[in-house]
Amino acid sequence: MKKILYLLLVATMTNIQVIMAQEKITETTATDGREAFQKEMVFPIGEPNTAYAKYFIGNSYLAPISKAQIPFSNVTFEPGCRNNWHIHRATKGGGQMLVCVAGKGWYQEEGTPAVQMLPGDVIHIPANVKHWHGAAADSWFAHLAFEVPGENTSNEWLEPVTDEEYNRLGKSL
Repeated sequence: MKKILYLLLVATMTNIQVIMAQEKITETTATDGREAFQKEMVFPIGEPNTAYAKYFIGNSYLAPISKAQIPFSNVTFEPGCRNNWHIHRATKGGGQMLVCVAGKGWYQEEGTPAVQMLPGDVIHIPANVKHWHGAAADSWFAHLAFEVPGENTSNEWLEPVTDEEYNRLGKSL
C-alpha cells in the first residue's frame, strides 16, 4: 500500500512539474515570439493595448508614432488576435487607413469576404463602414492606423468577431 501511495505521489509531482514547465515554455515562447517579430519591422510594438482591450480577442499592443499633423499609431496583434466589428463614424470625410508593416493579417467589411493583409498592403476604409481587422491565426501582425480627418467623427465598437467567423478565414484561398 505504501508503495502504491508513493508511486501515486511521484506521478502527481511529475505531472505538476510537467504543467509548470509547459506554462514556462508558453510564457517564454510568447516573449520570444514578440522579440522575434520586433526584428521584422522598423516600428516599435509598443505597450499592451489596455485602453481598448475590451474590444479585442487576444493581446494587442499600441505604439503612437506621430501626434502632429495626421496622428497615427502602430497596432500589433499576437497570432489569432482581432478587434471587434466597429465603425468609424463621420458626417463628412472620416474613415481609417491601414498600412500593413509586418506579419500576416485580415481585414473584412460586413457582407464581403475577408482580405488577407501582407506587408505593404494598404486598406482604405470609408466612414460608416462596419469592419474588423486582426492577425492570422499563425502569425503576428502589425499595421499603421491612420484616422482620416472628418466632421463629427467617433468610433462605434460592436460585437466580437466570433470564433466561427474567424476560423472560416482562408478556407477558400
